[in-house]
Amino acid sequence: MAMRVALRCFSANFSPKPHQLSPAAQIRWTRLLWRTDARTLSSASPLSIALKYTDKHEWVRVEGGIGTVGISNFAQEALGDVVYCGLPEVGQKLEEMEEFGALESVKAASELYSPLTGEVTEINTELAENPGLVNKACYAEGWLIKMTIDNPGEVDRLMDEAAYDKFIKSLDQ
Repeated sequence: MAMRVALRCFSANFSPKPHQLSPAAQIRWTRLLWRTDARTLSSASPLSIALKYTDKHEWVRVEGGIGTVGISNFAQEALGDVVYCGLPEVGQKLEEMEEFGALESVKAASELYSPLTGEVTEINTELAENPGLVNKACYAEGWLIKMTIDNPGEVDRLMDEAAYDKFIKSLDQ
């Protein structure tokens, strides 16, 4: 919000096409204005737009050919306070819906399933000392693994946020 106010003040005091700038600088200025406007028009969180879900309650966010995987808020609430995260080794190859680890909580244990086929490139080492991050920030600092995506078509078979919400509601019935 403060950024929008600052940009409005900045924009109000300067012409949108400053004539004293070189043509290259004017193009950069126009791009900056366009990007700023595009950001202010969006009302949805970029994180929630990019997430895809499995029916086992894992999510994946794909950026630059790498998928970041975690568990949904629904899953972490059902588990309760997570006390242990068993994660795979970096370099491990995973198949779509293959079990790759487990989460243990004070209430239960739950297996983790890979939403996509690929290779583990990174694990969240913070979870070894602080597994509660899964509960505190399951879509941010509580992510589990990062992986390559061998078959991009698998992403299209996963549920978007609206479909996942509908799926969760169907479980309550």
